[in-house]
Amino acid sequence: LREAVRTLASEGLIDLVPSRGARVRRFTREDVAAMLETVAILEASAARLACQRASDAEIAEVRSMHDQMLARYRSRQRMPYYKLNQAIHSAMARLSHNPTLVELHELLQARLRRIRFIGNEEPEKWAGAVAEHEDMIRALEARDGAALAQAIGLHIRNTRERVDDKL
Repeated sequence: LREAVRTLASEGLIDLVPSRGARVRRFTREDVAAMLETVAILEASAARLACQRASDAEIAEVRSMHDQMLARYRSRQRMPYYKLNQAIHSAMARLSHNPTLVELHELLQARLRRIRFIGNEEPEKWAGAVAEHEDMIRALEARDGAALAQAIGLHIRNTRERVDDKL
């Protein structure tokens, strides 16, 4: 249990309070804005690298995840959709073939999981996120790093707007 608490603390998900134990960390609007800004930078960099470095098979794997995600969207299975959505973001980071970038991205993804999930509660916000993912997969398949970086940047900026009223 102690090791689990230390791990959560190292990931920034809980705060250790001397002589009082641990408490779940509450992220402020500014915390979330800063983390999303950093995720946007990491994902845009990963996008450019992925378009240069990813194999055709790796891109096809992301396409397959995207298609599965769309099926979950159409059947309104929000949690399975969300898990695939996050897997796609992580996969695109991995396609950069830059282990340091992947590690930093995963750290921030863990901190933002709950917040990003609540951003798609409303149908129009969810539909907007899906449309943005469509643009992202097209750019990835075209190996257009600039277009993919731009699509990801827009997606993350819109994510911030989608979650802002939830904080």
